[in-house]
This record gives sequence, structure tokens and C-alpha cells, in this order.
Amino acid sequence: MFREFFGFREKPFGKTPNPAYLYESPHHREALARLEYAIEEKELALLYGDVGSGKTTLSRALIDRIAGARPVILIINPTLSPAQLLRSIASGFGLTPKHHRADLLDQIYSKLYELYEERREPVLIIDEAQLIPKKATFEEIRLLTNFQLDDENLLSIVLIGQPELKERLSHKAYRALRQRIGIQYSLRSLSEEETAHYVNHRIRVAGGSVNPFTMEAMSAMFRCSEGIPRVINTLATTALLDAYGDESSTIDAGRILAAAREHGLDGGQG
Repeated sequence: MFREFFGFREKPFGKTPNPAYLYESPHHREALARLEYAIEEKELALLYGDVGSGKTTLSRALIDRIAGARPVILIINPTLSPAQLLRSIASGFGLTPKHHRADLLDQIYSKLYELYEERREPVLIIDEAQLIPKKATFEEIRLLTNFQLDDENLLSIVLIGQPELKERLSHKAYRALRQRIGIQYSLRSLSEEETAHYVNHRIRVAGGSVNPFTMEAMSAMFRCSEGIPRVINTLATTALLDAYGDESSTIDAGRILAAAREHGLDGGQG
């Protein structure tokens, strides 16, 4: 396959959010730093960005950094009612969830206090939080921030989602929750220079010693993808397969433009 042809140990532009492949652009580095600070201070944090901007990969890198010291509960499909959310949290702690809400809350609080005494305060990360279906579930998240002692919270919460999450929380109905958010950050797409660094980084992590993409190809990749990492991955993989089929060890801008047209991207026109 093309991995061997180009000298890669792994697929450099895979679709899974492997934290080893995280390219720390200045924005991604800043986002990680803010989230780590929020967790250290046990704040409610909000991270948002466009589809494919690298939020999920960044969250996995965050988990890698903190999981040794803190238990992490990751919810990746938050289409949950308030009761389902609480049961998911209890299950994440390895507990058998109680049936009634009051019992569930007591159960979770007891576990949080136990972990506090062990100096292992946990982190709740909710990915794709824009999918939370009802205000009542957001209200339950707000109430979770009430798990606290006199001088500190017992649980850190990180909400990750698309820009519509930020827009939704800006409404008056969510004012109480919005006031609890201590840290928020918008994850931006990559610049043209960062796109080239991103491509080089992923090839290097995959074991490649030579970048087959010309500078013109990476410029075309930026234009066609608008700097969105997931789209860059798609274009790069398509171009690699195309070049492999032609036994070409170099990938020029033409192959990127062809890949863009194949995937219906406007940037690939002309």
C-alpha cells in the first residue's frame, strides 16, 4: 500500500483522533494551556470550534496529560436527559447507578468527596456538547458545579462543541450556566504556514523521512481546506493514493486540486 511506497510506518492522515498526531499550533497550544488551567482551578470550561478543527484530538491529548493524576469521565454522545447524564457519570466512576435522582446525587457526591480526600479530583469532559437536547440537561450540568466544599469545587467540567454551542449558551435562558464558565476559548483553523507545519508534523510522526508534498501542493491544500485539519487529512490521503497509483513519489498542486474536486470542495475549482 501507499504507506510502504512513501516510507510511512502508519497512515499519517488518519481520521481517528490520535493525540500523538496533535499538531500544537499556537491556538491549539493556547487552548490546551487554558483547559489545563481550568482543570487545575476546577473551573467550568468551554472550548468551541468549527467541524474538523481538531477539538476532539485536542481533548484526547488533554486526557493523556491529566489521566495519570485525575480520573476522567468522557461523554462523547451527550444526547442525554438529566437522569441519563447522572447515570453516565456514576457509571464512569465505576458505580452501579441508583434509580432515584436524590440517591444518584448522593452517590456521586460521596465518590467526589472520596476522590478529593485522595487528592485525585476528577474531570468530566462532554464532547459534541452542542448535541445536548434540552435546557434541563444543561441545568443539571450547572448544578454539578455545586458539588463543592467551602473553598473549592470537587469536579472540573469541560464542554467541547461547535460554534452553535457558544451561540446557544449566549441566550438569556442559559445565563445561570454561562455565569459559571470560568474559561472559554475558540479554536481557529490553521494559517497557510501552519498548514505546511501540520503536514510535515503528521508525516514525521507517521515515520516518514521525506515529505512528498511540494510547497505549492501544501499551499493548494490550505486554500482548498481553509485550514481545517480534517479536510487537510482528506485531501492529503486522496492525493497520496492518487500518486501511489501513478507510482509518483512527489505530489504537486494539481493532485491536490483534483482531490478537492473529487470531494466537492469549492477551493478546488479553477
